[in-house]
Amino acid sequence: MAPLQTKDTVGELFIGQMIKLNIHFSSSCRNPLLCRMIKKWLCPFFLGLLLCQLVSAQQNSTYAQNKGDVLMPYLSYAVHRPGGDLADRFGNNFSLGLGLDWMTAKSNWIFGLNANFLFGNSVKSDVLAGLRTDAGFIIGNNRLPADITLRQRGWLLHAEFGKHFPLNAENPRSGIRITLSPGLFQHRIRIQDDPQQAVPQLLGDYKKGYDRLTNGFSITEFIGYQLLSENKRINFFLGLEFTQAFTQNRRDFDFVTRSKDEVRRMELLSGIRLGWIIPFYVGSGGGDIYY
Repeated sequence: MAPLQTKDTVGELFIGQMIKLNIHFSSSCRNPLLCRMIKKWLCPFFLGLLLCQLVSAQQNSTYAQNKGDVLMPYLSYAVHRPGGDLADRFGNNFSLGLGLDWMTAKSNWIFGLNANFLFGNSVKSDVLAGLRTDAGFIIGNNRLPADITLRQRGWLLHAEFGKHFPLNAENPRSGIRITLSPGLFQHRIRIQDDPQQAVPQLLGDYKKGYDRLTNGFSITEFIGYQLLSENKRINFFLGLEFTQAFTQNRRDFDFVTRSKDEVRRMELLSGIRLGWIIPFYVGSGGGDIYY
C-alpha cells in the first residue's frame, strides 16, 4: 500500500502551534530563567522530535499498530505540595521535566531517565532578616531600598524503573503506569537581585551564606494512567507522584545561624504530574523504527 498523503497532518498543525507558542512565550514570559530554558532548549528539542515523527509517519504509515518495543521521550509538568522539613522552608512549587523511557514489547517493563527543574515563589524563611532595617528594607549601594526577592529553585535527577499494566485488551498500551525512581534531589533559596542597584552583602560568594543549598538521595513513586493510542495521535500519562528525600545542607557556613548546619532532613513532595509522550516504535523484524 502506498503511504497516505494529507495536506495538513496532525504533526504539521502541531508544529505550527509550537512555533506560535515559542514566539508568544518569548515576548510575554515574566520569569527570565524559565523563559530562556524553554526558548533555548525545550522548544527546539521537541520541534526536532516532531519533525522526525512527521517524516516517519509519512514514510511508514502502513504500520497501524502500537506494538513492539517503544522509545518514549516526554515532556512533563507537575504541581507539588511540600511536606516534612521541606514544608518549613517553602510553599507549593512546580516542576518542568524531560524524560526518556524504553518500554519492552512483551511485558511492558519501563526503564528510563528523567530530569526535573523545580521552581516556586513561596519562601517561608526570611534568610535576609539580618540585613533589613527596622522598617523592613534592605539598603543598596546608592542608599535607597533595594528590591530583593526570594525564590525556590531546585532539581531532581532520577533513574526510572516500572511497569505498564494494560486495562484494554484491544489496546495493550492503555492502562496503569507504576514507576519507582531513585536519584538526587537538590534545592536552594534563590536571591534575586535588584537590577538597578547592588547590595554589597549579597555580592559574589556572599550569597552562598544565605541560600541554604541542600541536597541528598531521593526516591520518587508514580502511579497513574498512561495511553499510547493506536492512531499515534494521543500519547500521555497522568497520575500521582510522591518523593521522599534524605538531605543535608552543603554550605560550610550559614550567615543566619552563624554556624554550619549539620541537621539531617527528611523532605517530602506530593503532587500531580502530566506528561506528553512522543513514542517511536521498534519493529520486531529487524529493528525497523516506525511511528
